[in-house]
Amino acid sequence: MSSLRITEIFYSLQGESNTVGIPTVFIRLTGCPLRCIYCDTAYAFSGGKKIEIEEIIVEVEQYITRYITVTGGEPLAQPACLELIKQLLDKGFIVSLETSGAIDVSGVDSRAVKVMDLKTPGSGELDKNIYQNIDYLSSKDQVKFVIGNNEDYDWSKATLTKYGLLERCEVLFSPVMGLQNPTELADKILQDRLPVRFQIQLHKLLWDNAQGK
Repeated sequence: MSSLRITEIFYSLQGESNTVGIPTVFIRLTGCPLRCIYCDTAYAFSGGKKIEIEEIIVEVEQYITRYITVTGGEPLAQPACLELIKQLLDKGFIVSLETSGAIDVSGVDSRAVKVMDLKTPGSGELDKNIYQNIDYLSSKDQVKFVIGNNEDYDWSKATLTKYGLLERCEVLFSPVMGLQNPTELADKILQDRLPVRFQIQLHKLLWDNAQGK
């Protein structure tokens, strides 16, 4: 039987992506090979509890929602994450995977929605991006740029063009809370007429934390 090390499973409103505001069950896996400067889930780097996939599914089935987000840490750091996603999809759930893009996504079930966070210079982990992962994105997937300063913004704009991201999938621009003024970022997007989705982390506005509950 396959098991995963889980930091938490909780029910809240989706705070990001194109399903923002929808009641969602979050499965937060433990562990991450990255150490982004602005990380707000460092508590998931270690610890957690080993739980069989069957038990995880039993727990999420108690909530009245079909939306599941598998997140971390970096969920793909645990190989059994691929099996968890497949079994959730087989049960009829709508599954999104939040991944850094620093681990190969080619094995992720094509039915899942990949929300891939390409690391900007300000993250401190720019060199960890695996750009070949872009080849495995489709129109239902999303690429997120977390922007903390002007350098991040300019790099993100250039990356959009270099990899043809706007023709491949939806693109999200998100300010780093406390570093990038959200209004200034919104103004830049409008000034440059970028066809991207601007987003603020809803859960932090509502509950002032990383979990959304």
